[in-house]
Amino acid sequence: MPKITKPLTNTEIEKLKAKNTAYDSRTDGGGLYLLVKPNGVKTWQFNYYKPITKKRTYISLNNYPDLSLVQEIQTRGI
Repeated sequence: MPKITKPLTNTEIEKLKAKNTAYDSRTDGGGLYLLVKPNGVKTWQFNYYKPITKKRTYISLNNYPDLSLVQEIQTRGI
């Protein structure tokens, strides 16, 4: 049975702290990730499957809070 992922909230995103290495915060289940870099910058990324090459890639969309969680979900088309 697939694991159901709890959607991200703005409060949870604001509480994320920078670490020594970049890390992906958890996803909302739709391919949207938040990458937290060592300098504290939080960048939205979308895990995309390229149908022609049949490979997965991350597409960087914008930084948080420049692009809020609500705007990010609308950009993704949900």
